[in-house]
Amino acid sequence: MTHQPRSIDLVAPSGYPDSEAVERATERLRAQGHRLENVSAAHRRHQRFGGTDGERAADLNRLADPSRSLPDIVLAVRGGYGATRILHGLDYEGLQRRLQDRPIAIVGHSDFTAIQLALYARAGVKSFGGPMLTADFGAEELSAFTMEHFWNTITKSSFKVTSHVPQVQSIDVTGMLWGGNLAIIASLIGTQYMPPVEGGILFIEDVNEHPYRVERMIYQMHQSGILARQQALVLGEFTGGKVSEYDNGYSFETMLEQVRSVIRIPVVTGLKFGHVPDLLTLPFGATAHLVARPHGFEMKLSDYPHLA
Repeated sequence: MTHQPRSIDLVAPSGYPDSEAVERATERLRAQGHRLENVSAAHRRHQRFGGTDGERAADLNRLADPSRSLPDIVLAVRGGYGATRILHGLDYEGLQRRLQDRPIAIVGHSDFTAIQLALYARAGVKSFGGPMLTADFGAEELSAFTMEHFWNTITKSSFKVTSHVPQVQSIDVTGMLWGGNLAIIASLIGTQYMPPVEGGILFIEDVNEHPYRVERMIYQMHQSGILARQQALVLGEFTGGKVSEYDNGYSFETMLEQVRSVIRIPVVTGLKFGHVPDLLTLPFGATAHLVARPHGFEMKLSDYPHLA
């Protein structure tokens, strides 16, 4: 599948990447005709981060500079940890002036969720939960599923996600789609970087978190009042969490039963999004129409920035 060549600006707000994955990704993208900018960000290292706090914030603040032309795509190099440390240093007024309602695709997931929450809360800027440079574009085996959904999503004004995973509850709701990594969302509760979304459809995923830790973070969202203001909670992939003999029958499934009984909003499962090879690209801030039935769910998405 060929795609129109695009300008892609790399940003590294979190950890530093594997150099071999960087090479694979940049070679593939350049071979497809895309123009890569700020590639030096993928080669920086400072402690466990992709540069100093100042350098990593500057990657994003470059987008607020009116003397520079905007790229088509802003692509996170990788996740890990570090985005939270630079939220205070972002030029939200400048970013809002340049990016709000502009056809630009700002893409990443995992730790990048912190940037996405802050951009929406402080600047009203919509973005995309989706693939990143090293884990996805630089994977040893490229996922055709991930690539097809990425390019289709960022170049179309609307699209539909379908799943055949059986659902416990039937619902038909419309609201703003938002969310991302559960640990990051929980870490920003009570801060100025948490958007006050009313009537939203919240999607979450995580990696290497035991079911009790997932439950605790969902309880945190529940007890802080965030979940009561949403129309549905949509669960993506929760990979890598291990139970032990001590859990004595407490599994992800039993945890989920407990959560359903407490939070009082519908919980939809089976969203292909998270720390997995095959992942959807989801527009954070889009209008979502979610219909769930016993045989699966369908979600139509519209009203988000897309490339012509």
